[in-house]
Amino acid sequence: MGKTDPRVDVYIDKAAPYAVPILGHLRELVHEACPDVAEAIKWGVPSFDYKGKILCQVAAFKQHLGFGFWLGAHMNDPEKILTPVGGNTAMGSLGKVRTLADLPADDVLIRYIRHAMELIDSGVKFTREKPVTEQKPLVIPDDFLDLLQTGENAFDNFQKMSYSHKKEYLDWFADAKSEPTRLRRQEKALAQLEEGKSMHWKYEKR
Repeated sequence: MGKTDPRVDVYIDKAAPYAVPILGHLRELVHEACPDVAEAIKWGVPSFDYKGKILCQVAAFKQHLGFGFWLGAHMNDPEKILTPVGGNTAMGSLGKVRTLADLPADDVLIRYIRHAMELIDSGVKFTREKPVTEQKPLVIPDDFLDLLQTGENAFDNFQKMSYSHKKEYLDWFADAKSEPTRLRRQEKALAQLEEGKSMHWKYEKR
């Protein structure tokens, strides 16, 4: 068994009654999966460290518990048990846990803990970013394409913009409640694009 911390015992003892058996069970699983684990209290909650890096953490709230893999955003998820955010959030990597039945099977969770260990071994760094997802192709209305051709450099400026900036303009047109409103928005967009400005250029850092 790895290195325990008496402060974790205190944390479990003071937790809400629903959380005590869950905390104890998770603690046992982490030690089983990672014999070299070292317990600590970080940011007021139990932390399980491996080779000096945070492996996972657990936090008990009034009505639910969160268990988070520190490198959750980088983890493979063949069993589809991880929340989309992953990593260090109030809901944790496993969503809101209220009973032992909300946890994945022991063997599955042990595999995931060992996978998190492998990430630490390989030098992966913590990030809050979500995994990159495939971007859907943007559909540009024909009338807006024609309008862009009438403006000086507007078409080229639009093409050079990032996916998110293009999408902001297109979503703005699509949200118009009437055809006149949509056309007015396109005309405003043209004026901004002639100057190479994004839709929300006023609020961007310079």
